[in-house]
Amino acid sequence: MERLVARLCSTNPGKLRELRAALPEWEIELLGADGYPPETGETYYENARTKAEFGRTHEPELLVIGEDSGLEVAGLGGRPGVHSARFGGDDPVGRLLAELHDVTDRRARYICELVTLDPDGVEHRGTGTLEGQIVDEPRGSEGFGYDPIFVPEGEDGTVAELGNEWKRRNSHRARAAAALRAAVDL
Repeated sequence: MERLVARLCSTNPGKLRELRAALPEWEIELLGADGYPPETGETYYENARTKAEFGRTHEPELLVIGEDSGLEVAGLGGRPGVHSARFGGDDPVGRLLAELHDVTDRRARYICELVTLDPDGVEHRGTGTLEGQIVDEPRGSEGFGYDPIFVPEGEDGTVAELGNEWKRRNSHRARAAAALRAAVDL
């Protein structure tokens, strides 16, 4: 069977690595474009769809993948949510821990939404979540983003301690990719 060629509408190499690992039968590269639209949607889906639409203007003959993901913390009313990438500037982990200083409800979940558009404009979606909690201080060195402070349900270590191999198999992005694979039905 011929490999499905796709462009990920992102500049994040960590997300590319995770999606390549989760979808090994797909040939995925980053979209080589400047001027990505701002993430102004109220939902992960809206932001992912906007990125996919942007990608179609640059690669109309290929499958394009839009992705948006975030961390929702119960004790912060679901924040940072769709604003996770911009939360806290250069130190989102530090800001999150500061805001959780006196908060006892540290339940959290990662969410990832993937949206593909094919050359005919047909859309497919995949959503994945990973439930867990936020710890008091960063631990571990692998992964990226909030991984050093997020402990998944059923685990003792943070995602950064569990490592990139664990993350490739179990993350919210891996789960979204599995749902997307099923939706595309290769």
